[in-house]
Amino acid sequence: MTAELVRGQNHPLSQSRLEIRISAGTPVVAAAALGDENGRIHGTEWVAHPGAPTQPGLEVSRQAAADHRLAVDLDAMTDAVHRVSVLLALPAPGGGPGPVRFGAVAAPFVAVTGLDGTEVASYTITGLEAESAVIALELYRRQGAWKVRAVGQGYAGGLAELLADQGLSQAQQLAAGIGEAVARGLARSVQAPPPRPSDGDRSRQAAAPAVGPDQGGTAPQGAPGPVPPAYGGQPAGRPGQDGPQPAYGGAGAADPSPATGGGPIDYSHPRRQTSAPPPPPPAAPPARPGQPAQPVAGDATGWSMEERLYNQVWGMFEDLARTTAAYRSAVDFAESRMDKELEQALSDPRSRIGGQGDAAREAARARHGRLVDQAREALDRDLDQLVAEAEVVEPALPPAFARWDNPVWHAYRVPMEIPMALRLGDLRLPEADRIRIPMLLRLPLERGLWIDSGRTGSLDGPFHDSHDMRRLAMETAVVHAARLLAVYPAGEFTVHVVDPAGSGAQALVPLTQTGVLAAPPAVGAAGVTDVLGRLTQRVDLVQMALRGGAPDALPPGFDTSQQLLIVNDFPHGFDDRAVNQLRYLADEGPSVGVHLMMVADREESAGYGPLLDPLWRSLLRLTPVADDHLADPWVGHAWTYEPPLVPPGSQVLHQVLTQVAAARRSWDR
Repeated sequence: MTAELVRGQNHPLSQSRLEIRISAGTPVVAAAALGDENGRIHGTEWVAHPGAPTQPGLEVSRQAAADHRLAVDLDAMTDAVHRVSVLLALPAPGGGPGPVRFGAVAAPFVAVTGLDGTEVASYTITGLEAESAVIALELYRRQGAWKVRAVGQGYAGGLAELLADQGLSQAQQLAAGIGEAVARGLARSVQAPPPRPSDGDRSRQAAAPAVGPDQGGTAPQGAPGPVPPAYGGQPAGRPGQDGPQPAYGGAGAADPSPATGGGPIDYSHPRRQTSAPPPPPPAAPPARPGQPAQPVAGDATGWSMEERLYNQVWGMFEDLARTTAAYRSAVDFAESRMDKELEQALSDPRSRIGGQGDAAREAARARHGRLVDQAREALDRDLDQLVAEAEVVEPALPPAFARWDNPVWHAYRVPMEIPMALRLGDLRLPEADRIRIPMLLRLPLERGLWIDSGRTGSLDGPFHDSHDMRRLAMETAVVHAARLLAVYPAGEFTVHVVDPAGSGAQALVPLTQTGVLAAPPAVGAAGVTDVLGRLTQRVDLVQMALRGGAPDALPPGFDTSQQLLIVNDFPHGFDDRAVNQLRYLADEGPSVGVHLMMVADREESAGYGPLLDPLWRSLLRLTPVADDHLADPWVGHAWTYEPPLVPPGSQVLHQVLTQVAAARRSWDR
């Protein structure tokens, strides 16, 4: 799954040999600069540019072009190199016609890919105005591992100002030399491809033969350049409340190559113009005559198998909602028709007494039974197909989407990338008790979680007293936290626990014994004050850095991982200041990577009155036992939520957290 970065965001790199693909709406100059641990460039030999396109571990384009490919070999970098900055600049005005500021052209798109064309991370550089040079992104070394960060820092003074800001004393001379090299190669620059047709106009376009740079010519003005073949995708899904959110199947272009003949059909995704096309979805085996097609895992639209499975789960949720709505509508119609016929039979005085009236009533009830049976038959037919699909989809789900009893956890390894979603439990409807739909929540979290330890409104579950509910709620919170830790790369997710009275100590054993917590659970009022103070200060620091446009200005050693705070037994141990800090974290924390998981009974905090109503509304309510409190907005079903359960006696949670702890210790060294 490609990580689509925003300014300041980073992503781990699992490969050392990479390509950096650049797509712009106009010819630009691409260069790469090597920096030390402080980001400083030690000399002109530390910069790969059109005049000197190769450096150890680096190779850049020899000319200005609308599309570039830069080759990077991180293993070939010397120990003194800790940063590789990708630089883009508009050609100097004296070198020919063209824009002089990035604000006048389309936002450049940069993608980091493997040698096989698989995208690792991408970044669209937005927000530029008067700048004529920009640091697009940087690859940097941290504790022996490499990461990519989206930078997007622009300079109105061009390359000279950019290089000087990186500590290069010969910035003016090098910028002038790059300008001369670009001017010498302008006759061989690659023109921008023609505009992509709109989604509604996907007719086949004829393309003129492309003149490559090695032929020593240029494409005529206004003539289309090389048009890459591409594959299209259709959006899937529909937004739902408290359920999985829709993802859209991506489409991208294959490697640019000269087009011949009638030309390819351009179905390219506007943000994946330089990506390899997705592999075709798995094909279903041919169905027998008169039988429905056999379901296949991953046959939905999507750019990767993970995205396809996500969209397929969402499609199953939507199908179940619709077929159940059709069944309920048919039953309601049958009942209203029977009531109308019975009313008509009773309204006639002649049919109130005797066999005629009885026959009319029996006929009305018989028609009602036939209509209900037909509706149930249609529902069962659809459910059979959904059950068959669930039976092939569930075993194919990745760990982030899978139940704890899925065998995929036995082969678990700490991931290198953040998944697109997380399973929080299952959803079901009373008419379809034999099928469960995974409840997937997109990552990173956009709101906190509330594990309700109070009494639920469901009447079909077993009775639990208040003590049992508190214990079950805390155990559920631990299971959710364990999954979050398991699906994030090492060092990218940190968990804090506030347990003022120590009542959750037993439930927290899987987290405390394996050592995955940032620190032991905070107890007492002093512990609450300390943890809330540190996290509140963290939110303030990150917000100030982002608002000031300087995300790199955070203090040295600042932990940039996502943070989760588990709060047990609220409001015990919380004074008014702590309550206000908690509300602040719930409101402002998710936007800067600080998330909240409350384990609380709302009734116990009733003394605060309406003060805490915004807090509860800002959190996604989950229950430790099955409860029908979730609803989809367009059909209106009340879905029964079932929390994720670890099989009794299973050691899967301990095994997974042990691997997470080992990976974290290795990362911290």
